[in-house]
Amino acid sequence: MRFVVKRLLLGLVLIVSASVALLLSDLGRRTAVARSMPHIGLLQHASTMLLDEGTRGAIDGLAEKGFVDGKTIVINKFNAQGDISVGSSIAKEMVNSRYDLLLTMSTLSLQAVANANRNGKIVQVFGLVADPVVAGVGISRSDPLDHPRNLVGIGSFLPVQDAFRIAREMFPDLKRVGVAWNPAEANSRAFVEKARGVCQGWGIQLLEANVENSNSVLEAEDALVARGAEALWIGGDVTVSVAADSVVLVGRRAHIPVFSITPGKPDRGTLFDYGADFYQIGKQTGELASRILRGADPTQIPVTNEIPIHFIVNTTALKDLRQQWRIPDDILRRANVVVDEAGIHNQTTAGQNKQPAAGPK
Repeated sequence: MRFVVKRLLLGLVLIVSASVALLLSDLGRRTAVARSMPHIGLLQHASTMLLDEGTRGAIDGLAEKGFVDGKTIVINKFNAQGDISVGSSIAKEMVNSRYDLLLTMSTLSLQAVANANRNGKIVQVFGLVADPVVAGVGISRSDPLDHPRNLVGIGSFLPVQDAFRIAREMFPDLKRVGVAWNPAEANSRAFVEKARGVCQGWGIQLLEANVENSNSVLEAEDALVARGAEALWIGGDVTVSVAADSVVLVGRRAHIPVFSITPGKPDRGTLFDYGADFYQIGKQTGELASRILRGADPTQIPVTNEIPIHFIVNTTALKDLRQQWRIPDDILRRANVVVDEAGIHNQTTAGQNKQPAAGPK
């Protein structure tokens, strides 16, 4: 009897062992299948209309090349919500995770991940970056192929000079323009330095105020008005862009216009926005990421400067201005979007949204 019991117990142990072995084998197989699907970690610095549009474009660009989130690829999206320290912490976690590629949208996100990824552990693709060179991550201005072996992407230096030229066309006597900007943003510094040169050449005084966060934008813009600003300019600064409504509010109270190089909602109250189509830049970034996922060598891909222009003119913003601003007919014809009392009108035509990709000098 004891012998029979032992045989039964031995058989039960063998059955349980075999079942566990099969379970572990199946788990390992399913894990292998899951990891055979590429995993991307995507970081954007803040929730703004432009960064959201760029991120959406990147995901669409990947999808059009066959990398559909949840089907043929897994994209884990992270957002630093405008906090640099949070972005750095997220970047470290992303680098230490098992991602096949890291995708960053904005200059601050580029810097955070590149600094955490200095050993080149994972390939990083970046987009929505004004000037990759001034980001301080090892990218050369003179040679587009001179960049870290694991880091490549697309720069988009927004058209500062063209925006100020349009402002002068609308008001030839323009003498003082105010700008608030965050010195912690390398991209913002690059735009302001460009604006300084432009304004100096045209006899315009650029009044500047520094901000540390979006909550201080309103006070900074009020100070610029008090110093005699005849218009307020929103450069490519994420901190200020988050508080664009505050800039428009200050301009409205002072009866002076606001213009920008970061197009947002057409009817948000800016007189005009002459900048880039962030969705298209994001899409190009996603397409670049797909090339690398399919085996392209990042060291053989140049860092380029792409500026698909998006131009918005809001004629209703002329109302109640204290000086004689006007919108010439040729500017209205060039605009992709025109806002008037009747509403928002899209009028993009062939060749209208192209800009030479000269980049910063």
